[in-house]
Amino acid sequence: MAKRVQKPSSLERSAAPEADSEAAYERIARALERLAPAAPEKPRFTAADAFSWHPDARRLVPVEHVNRVEMSLLKGIDRMRDMLLENTERFARGLPANNALLWGARGMGKSSLVKAVHAAVNGTHARRKGGDGQLKLIEIHREDIESLPDLMALMRGAPYRFIVFCDDLSFEAEDTSYKSLKAMLEGGIEGRPNNVVFYATSNRRHLMARDMMDNERSTAINPGEAVEEKVSLSDRFGLWLGFHRCSQDEFLAMVDGYVAHYRIAHAREKTHREALEWATTRGARSGRVAWQYVQDLAGRLGVKLEDKGR
Repeated sequence: MAKRVQKPSSLERSAAPEADSEAAYERIARALERLAPAAPEKPRFTAADAFSWHPDARRLVPVEHVNRVEMSLLKGIDRMRDMLLENTERFARGLPANNALLWGARGMGKSSLVKAVHAAVNGTHARRKGGDGQLKLIEIHREDIESLPDLMALMRGAPYRFIVFCDDLSFEAEDTSYKSLKAMLEGGIEGRPNNVVFYATSNRRHLMARDMMDNERSTAINPGEAVEEKVSLSDRFGLWLGFHRCSQDEFLAMVDGYVAHYRIAHAREKTHREALEWATTRGARSGRVAWQYVQDLAGRLGVKLEDKGR
């Protein structure tokens, strides 16, 4: 005798679609959660005094060892050093300070000065107050300038003061990311947080290529307004520091400073002759060329370039 199959009741039939729908909704919700961007990590500003900004993950990565040069080794830029140091000291004390644009000749210590000033001011502040330094250095790459609003949001209201640093900043034709920088520096609705200053280095005084501004002038309906839009970016920096090529005496002083600091035993007259020949082969005298010569000299003499104290 065949077994009779019991059919589901009408109540059971109506409950089944509801259960399937709830399961489908749960699967959709889980899928949407996976697609949604993760909430940015809350920065641990106590982890270091310097950080690099990673916009894709919207997070700040601590930099334990900053590649920097001691302030005493930066020769031939005394006026720029003093002005940036004074501006940064005021900022660290909670007083008004300007955004700074360090522009000019390549290899003359623009980025090295920013990092050295940060270390000097932060060290002084830490000794005075005790504990970690309150001044943080945040590096942002030129191609990530459009993410500045996200970075500002992480720093706004934090119990620290921040130097946002962009090395080798410049803009080319068809590049509109400079508008994000303009808004952050002065023109935005929120503006720059009171605990943030922006320091940038560039080979260009106006951050734009000359042919780029000339093209704007030739193709615009109102050429003056088009060029003014580009030039006004550099006007947002209250402090302009110009770096120019050094003299022969300044170049040799840079070499002597490195040789003395690392205690490289080499006749001064021979060092000067070799250093000038080295600069001639590279077509320029600069702090960078001086350092490259000293690296070559130390390598030839078997000297490790390590701080040995005084």
